[in-house]
Amino acid sequence: MTKPLKVALAGLGTVGAGVIRLLDANSALIARRAGRPIEITAISARDRTKDRGVDISRFAWVDDTSSLATHEDADVVVELIGGADGPALTLARSSIAAGRAFVTANKAMIAHHGLELAEAAEAKGVALKYEAAVAGGIPVIKGLREGAAANELSRVYGILNGTCNYILTTMEAEGRDFAEVLAEAQALGYAEADPSFDIDGVDAAHKLSILASLAFGTKIDFDAVAITGIRHVIAADIAEAAALGYRIRLVGVAEAQADGLFQRVHPHLVSVNHPLSHVAGSLNAVVAEGNFVGRLLFEGRGAGDGPTASAVVADLIDIARGEYGAPFAMPVASLDERAVANAGARAGKSYLRFTVQDRPGVLAEIAAAMRDSNVSIESLIQRGAMPDGSVIVAIVTHECPEHCITDALDRLRGSASLVGAPMLMHILDG
Repeated sequence: MTKPLKVALAGLGTVGAGVIRLLDANSALIARRAGRPIEITAISARDRTKDRGVDISRFAWVDDTSSLATHEDADVVVELIGGADGPALTLARSSIAAGRAFVTANKAMIAHHGLELAEAAEAKGVALKYEAAVAGGIPVIKGLREGAAANELSRVYGILNGTCNYILTTMEAEGRDFAEVLAEAQALGYAEADPSFDIDGVDAAHKLSILASLAFGTKIDFDAVAITGIRHVIAADIAEAAALGYRIRLVGVAEAQADGLFQRVHPHLVSVNHPLSHVAGSLNAVVAEGNFVGRLLFEGRGAGDGPTASAVVADLIDIARGEYGAPFAMPVASLDERAVANAGARAGKSYLRFTVQDRPGVLAEIAAAMRDSNVSIESLIQRGAMPDGSVIVAIVTHECPEHCITDALDRLRGSASLVGAPMLMHILDG
């Protein structure tokens, strides 16, 4: 019989247990597709006694996770610990240095240290795989790295965080405010006790920086991603968007521009005619636009034990077949270092929501700021007074450079007419 691929598994949380269940359930099929069996031989986690719903007594238990890197009965190390640094990074470095193939679902580590790890893997001639790091079970890494490899991609964008999408689409369906839906999501286990990593857009930004590197052949530059989360979206924004023919989604956008690489995670008004507007609940979706293939849409479950475990095992199957390839679709030495594009020069339509004092002259003040900044107003909606006596004014602009919008908001900063900061969302039409 062909020698099995032996796997050392670090981390036995939801995904780790899911990997064990998947390998058990589909072992015969996986062996046929991989050309040989895939077997877990050693495991490590924080608590040996915890009931994870799977039998772990058949595997060698290792107390010191870092020692999995040199375990005598392992060809591949799978890291499902999490965190950009710490034990996960130590394990990654030491596994590759020891000549072991390495598989991870850790988007933070890849976003911050992926180039270093890829260089080390190339030097050692071992695989570095991370399909599960972006969009869970959706094969978007493989799709960009292999399926679209012949294309020059101009843009990659999508819904990259299931927690945010669940919150926004629940607000949309039920007319409730952000804080209430977030609390419910936490109670149901859809959001962490500290949800800031998700709702402030950091998780989506990690994933976007990885996708941008794959799409454009550039070095990962997480620090260049402009990030705005969803914590300031209110029910009135959802209602105004619906009235205008849009739905609000947190969208990460990466685009190759003449002056550099543009990367931004930001809540957008998405036209109901765009496929991203129909992505509901905790689903993820990624769109890539190529010069020969046209628009590609990848959609599916972006998190959870089953989808993420599916992506991890898909990477193991590739390794069992001997299908490695450069981690970022080309050798690290071939990756470009792009300048950060000037976002202010980007042209598009925008949505602006102001909460203002209910008194004469407020609309004229806002309109004057728009006029003086060369921003043309396409539509303006003013709603009745809120319980505190304030009024919501929502504006959709005609297409204009983003620096004009920034200038208009600067003119209004500090105005006694405004109650709190304005909300800006860009519009995605097509």
